[in-house]
Amino acid sequence: MLKEKQMRTANKKTIALLICFVLIALSTGCTDWKKKYQALNVERQNLKGLLERERAERGQLADQVSQGQQTIEELQRQIAEREKSPAEATGFKYGDVSIDTAAGTITVTLPEAILFNSGSSALKKTTNVELDNIRSVLKDKYAGKEVDVVGHTDTDPIKKSKWADNWELSAQRALTVARYLAGRGIPDEKIRAVGCGESRPVASNASASGKAKNRRVEIVVHMR
Repeated sequence: MLKEKQMRTANKKTIALLICFVLIALSTGCTDWKKKYQALNVERQNLKGLLERERAERGQLADQVSQGQQTIEELQRQIAEREKSPAEATGFKYGDVSIDTAAGTITVTLPEAILFNSGSSALKKTTNVELDNIRSVLKDKYAGKEVDVVGHTDTDPIKKSKWADNWELSAQRALTVARYLAGRGIPDEKIRAVGCGESRPVASNASASGKAKNRRVEIVVHMR
């Protein structure tokens, strides 16, 4: 009898200890689940905020694209209805100005002869009237628009020059013009220099006049 009583007492103690362990485990588990819930809730709120910002940015971008397209279409309308030239409609006084409605771009093309000596990437003059007009119009009428400065050459091989090839020369010329504009108020993050070398001719390289047309720098304004 004594032995059985001792066993029952031992069993009660064991059960009591097990209950304590379970309660402790449950208490710890509740704390862990609460922390996990709070962390997940914070993460959900962060993701919600990111999603809302992304939607707002998409809306702003859509508005900018729409406004840019409307501007391009208005310029085309002025050219057609008011018999304005692309230069008059866009405000650019120098170079050959063209408007591409499908691409949403305005392109001002300046011949090499205005800007550079043969084989050189240094501007002929410290202050350039043509580039100053382009800079002024960009700031006044097209502020905030992305601008590409694109250099082009003819197919004549580079001779007695530090440039490896026409591609390098065109890139350096584009960079020179881009730096000129950036140094006079066009934001660095809005302008890009691109060199195409001889790969995008607009005329035949079989004649001197065709080569002269191919040696050019284009300032491309992206309206959307």
